[in-house]
Amino acid sequence: MDKRIPASELRDRMNRFRSRMDQDHPGWEWVMGFSKINQYYFTGTMQDGMLIIPRDEEAVFWVRRSYERAVDESLFPDIRPMKSYRDAAAAMGKTPACLYTEMEIMPLALYQRIQKYFSFRQVRSADGSIMAVRSRKSRFELEIMLKVGQLHRKVLEERVPELLEVGMSENDLATKLFAILMEEGHHGFTRFGMFDTHLGIGQLGFGESSLYPTSFDGPGGNYGMSPAMPFWGSRERKLQKGDLVFIDVPFGMDGYHTDKTMNYMFGRSIPDKAIEIHNRCVEIQRQIAALLVPGAVPADIYKEVMRSLDSEFLKYFMGSEKQKVRFLGHGIGLQIDETPVLAAGFTEPLEKGMVIALEPKSGIPGVGLLGTENTWLVTPEGGRCLTGEHPGLLLV
Repeated sequence: MDKRIPASELRDRMNRFRSRMDQDHPGWEWVMGFSKINQYYFTGTMQDGMLIIPRDEEAVFWVRRSYERAVDESLFPDIRPMKSYRDAAAAMGKTPACLYTEMEIMPLALYQRIQKYFSFRQVRSADGSIMAVRSRKSRFELEIMLKVGQLHRKVLEERVPELLEVGMSENDLATKLFAILMEEGHHGFTRFGMFDTHLGIGQLGFGESSLYPTSFDGPGGNYGMSPAMPFWGSRERKLQKGDLVFIDVPFGMDGYHTDKTMNYMFGRSIPDKAIEIHNRCVEIQRQIAALLVPGAVPADIYKEVMRSLDSEFLKYFMGSEKQKVRFLGHGIGLQIDETPVLAAGFTEPLEKGMVIALEPKSGIPGVGLLGTENTWLVTPEGGRCLTGEHPGLLLV
C-alpha cells in the first residue's frame, strides 16, 4: 500500500502556507524548518534535514540523513543531499536579513550553528503561521482521522473492559492496553508539540491516582512509575473492587491522532453524586460541540461555557481543587496539542475542517477524575464526533 502523501496535497499545503505568511508577515523572504513533524507535513518524510521555503522560489528540502529514504518516501519536488549546512548555504545564495523559523522548538545551539553559515541578522517566529495552516485539515487528513476515531472508539469502549482484573497494577493495565492499541493499528507513539513533553501512551489511573499532580498541562494526573518516569502508571497501585478507572489515551495512525477519555466503575458503582457530576460534564461537552461552527471564536465559546457554571461545580471543574487547566478543548492532528484552543486569548474564528478534542472533566476527592473527552470535527451544523458518543462511564 502506497502511504506517500500525494503531490497535489503537498502543493496545496505549501500554497496555503505561503498565503498565510503573506497575511501574517508581509515582506517575509525565507522560512527555515527543522521540526520533523513540520517536515512531514510539508514534504511527506521525516529526516535529519532542513526545509527552506523562499517566498519567490521553490522550496528545497536539504537532507543530511537519509537522503535515500527521503526520496523513496516523498513526492516533494526538490529534495537534495547535504553533508553539512555549508552545502545548503552555498547553493541557496544570499541569505535574507530576517529569517523566519520554528522558535518554539529550535535549541539555541542549533540557532548558533545555522547562523555560522547563513548570514541573517534577525530571527522571527513562523510557528503561528504553520500551526494555523495545519489546524484546517484537508480531505486527505480527515479520511485518516475518521479511521483513527473509529478504532479509538472500539479500543476504549469494547476492548478495555476485558482487561480489568482485581489486583492488576496501573502499569499492568498500561502494558496490556499498549499491546491492544498496537494490534488495532496504533503507530506506537503519542506526539506532543509542547516542549519536552512525554506521556508514554497517555494518562491512566485507579481512583485517587488520576488526581495526583503532574507537570503535564491537562486536567488529569497519575502517579507514574517513579519520579524519573512519571507516566505509564504505578507498579504499586493495584486495582480493587469499587475503584474508578480513568483512561485518557490518544490513538494515532499514519501520523494522525484522535483523543478520547473513558471511565470504568470496577465491580460496583461510584456514589450517585459523582455520577451526577460526570453526567453534567457530558452535557457540557454536548453544549460545546453545538458551538463548533465556522466563524465561532474559541475565546467566546470558553467564556460562554464557563460563565454558565456555578461556583460549587467550578470548584473541581477541569482538574482537582489545587491543579486546574484553563481550557475546555484543543486542536489535534499530527500532534495532540494543536490549535485552536478553547481558551481565553484565542480569537481567530473556527473554520470548517478543524478538529478539536473537547474534554470537560471534574476531579472528585476520594473518587478520581470524572468527565469525558471525544474528538470533534467543525462543521456548519456543529461538531461531528469522530470517536463515538458514549457518555464515557461504564460499569465493569
